[in-house]
Amino acid sequence: MGRTSKFGIALGLLSYGLFCVHDAGVKWLVVTTPVWQIMFFRSLTVLAGTMAIGGRPLLRRAVTTPLKRALLLRALLMMTAWLCFYTAARTLPLGQLTTLYFVAPLVITLLAARLLGEHVTRARWAAVSIGFVGVMFASDPFGVRASLATLLVLAAACMWAYGVILMRRIARQETSLLQMLFSNAVFAVLSGSVSATAWHAPSGIELPLLLSVGVCGGLAQFSVFEAARLVQASVLATVEYSALIWAFLLGFLLWRDVPDVAVLTGAALIAGAGVLLVVTERRRTLAPAPGK
Repeated sequence: MGRTSKFGIALGLLSYGLFCVHDAGVKWLVVTTPVWQIMFFRSLTVLAGTMAIGGRPLLRRAVTTPLKRALLLRALLMMTAWLCFYTAARTLPLGQLTTLYFVAPLVITLLAARLLGEHVTRARWAAVSIGFVGVMFASDPFGVRASLATLLVLAAACMWAYGVILMRRIARQETSLLQMLFSNAVFAVLSGSVSATAWHAPSGIELPLLLSVGVCGGLAQFSVFEAARLVQASVLATVEYSALIWAFLLGFLLWRDVPDVAVLTGAALIAGAGVLLVVTERRRTLAPAPGK
């Protein structure tokens, strides 16, 4: 495996770890702070960071880029996916919610072959499939029934999957900072509009926590955008399963949630899928070209 692929996978692992830390911060905040307001603060923090780094050249590129429609479409898709996911979370058990949402890597792998022209090897299909089986073990999804909530979370997974495809396609021509600027501008406008109707004044501890969530979310976004630039979408799809392991670790460290045997089995399968991906990608890279 080349250095670029290794770095891309490392960035993917880092991004999903940061997203889990971000989610843990959100879990602390939602007890007292509306979710819309958390998103508003996060989006403003990320926007401030992107502008501090990109400055006027970034704004000029945002005005002149030929990919404005694709950038806006991705931002709206992510916002809609977020709404569907959290609406479903109100009624679905966490295990079923997690399992249904992790259909996304399978959809990403399928779409990568059709929409990006990526050659999805058997090893990649095996890795993403093993990872999904691991999620099923860890999440205990038995008893899933068709309902509006299940349809919403499946819709969220499909929108996230297509969003990853768009992210990879846009990354071929535009910077990660530009993608972050468009996404967070849309999020800030929409979440700010809703937050204005029921504003909660942050307390002393809430304000630094809101800023920390924003910084963590911004670093996670930048890492995943850069990972999409360096590795194929079908590879990034398998890396996404690592989020479940990060979630288990944080759950134990912060809330002393001890995984049972099924969870540990699932985590082992997910880790095995990651090892399979790294090993096979390395062999594929080192294999001599035909005729040599």
